[in-house]
Amino acid sequence: MTLNVIYLFTLIMPFTILGKKQVLRATKHIQDQSLSIMIANVFQDNTNTKGCLNEVYTNNPDIVLLLETNSRWDNETAELAAKYPFSVKVALENTYGMLLYSKLELTDAKVDYIVEDDIPSIHGIISLKNGQQVQLYCLHPTPPVPQENPRSTERDKELLLVADKAKASKLPVIVVGDLNDVAWSYTTELFLKMSGLLDPRRGRGFFNSFHAHYPIMRFPLDHAFISTDFKLKGMKRLSNFDSDHFPIFISLQYEAVATQQQEGLEADADDIELAEEKKSKE
Repeated sequence: MTLNVIYLFTLIMPFTILGKKQVLRATKHIQDQSLSIMIANVFQDNTNTKGCLNEVYTNNPDIVLLLETNSRWDNETAELAAKYPFSVKVALENTYGMLLYSKLELTDAKVDYIVEDDIPSIHGIISLKNGQQVQLYCLHPTPPVPQENPRSTERDKELLLVADKAKASKLPVIVVGDLNDVAWSYTTELFLKMSGLLDPRRGRGFFNSFHAHYPIMRFPLDHAFISTDFKLKGMKRLSNFDSDHFPIFISLQYEAVATQQQEGLEADADDIELAEEKKSKE
């Protein structure tokens, strides 16, 4: 029992104030190099679309990613287009729909079905107000579910294939979404090692997003991972609007010099071998 407690503490310790911060806080405000994102798994059967819209308008993010969105959610949140002129919409009835809205210019946007034919992701390039381009990946891979999808094969493969894309990108990178995995899992850590991205929660807190209705059973499933040229302006959990997930809000600032001030986790030979094995599985 004692050994189990010690082991579990070593897993979660990096996300407490005892852990080292992977991402430094921005010390000065540079508006034209900043952007904010709201990530919200809305729960497809949830009918409180007005509550969702209220959270968007109250927090006023530059980018809004709504997950588990079907045609009803698409129709009932369509008014966002008045404030968010750029969008990519994949309304699906299988709980894996996505609606992406942006105030910032969005180009080269595409919907990709990386691993499974009915599980989309959205990829695109965001232009900050100063013209700096940022590669954005929006994900919602399938979770391991007993009797339906007992292994994490598809989720792990999708994450690691996106990790390769992030590593190869010549632009700053942001990966956001409901990744159906906790922040301290081996898969998430492997993703960080292979992508070179950073987790802004490390050293700051869990920012548990699921399950919104059970206070003693909550985990961080909704994530925002960023390349080393971003610093953190702020991160918070927003108010629930009858979903099973809390929305997450993050505010970032691009600073080229940050790459010399912060670094990600390093992959060793075993990590690389495991990643290749997971990507090759069918």
